Amino acid sequence: MTATPRWSPRASVPIPRGVDRFDRLVDRWFDAHMRGRAGPDRLMYTASAVGDHGLVWLALAGLQTGRLSGPSTTHRFARTAAALGVESALVNGPVKWMFRRSRPVHDGPRPLRLRQPRTSSFPSGHATAAFFAAAVLRDGDPLWPLYYVVAVIVASSRVHVRIHHASDVFGGALIGAVLGEVARRVVSLAGVTARPDPVPAGTGPAGILSSARSLQDT
Repeated sequence: MTATPRWSPRASVPIPRGVDRFDRLVDRWFDAHMRGRAGPDRLMYTASAVGDHGLVWLALAGLQTGRLSGPSTTHRFARTAAALGVESALVNGPVKWMFRRSRPVHDGPRPLRLRQPRTSSFPSGHATAAFFAAAVLRDGDPLWPLYYVVAVIVASSRVHVRIHHASDVFGGALIGAVLGEVARRVVSLAGVTARPDPVPAGTGPAGILSSARSLQDT
């Protein structure tokens, strides 16, 4: 059952009516090819869950810190964690309040448990954070395509589980990708030449869960 929203349904920026047709087409594709199948259901519900509070991105940032060597490794994790916090505050605050879109209606049982958010449906915070984090994490990392694969799975999972419309995910991915490129340029890894100090408490892998609590999820 859809959770009661925490906001007035009156939006500052309405969603164009023509978008509904795109959402219905994508939703029918998921019904025909993905939903109701044990493997896809488990994958998508798991991806949606680990995307809550940016957990998967903080975990990947921590693993990246331990895997890569060089003077910027500590700076990498701090940059990713701080950037995700700013992105979350921006998207879950003013951006969502501009649109205040209702989420898809789903009254039937779900195959697996899932947290029900109460914020505006547009844009998808999971999709925004996914493509934002993939952009920030990819600097100097040969495994960067993996981040985008995970981003696509996490973002599309929100359509599969009927928490977001397809246009919410598409819009969120676009917003996240643009914000990610801005973040890469504003806080660049270039010029970090000093030898890294030990990872400060709360900014390395051990601080992932505590950092996650500061991130809002949508």
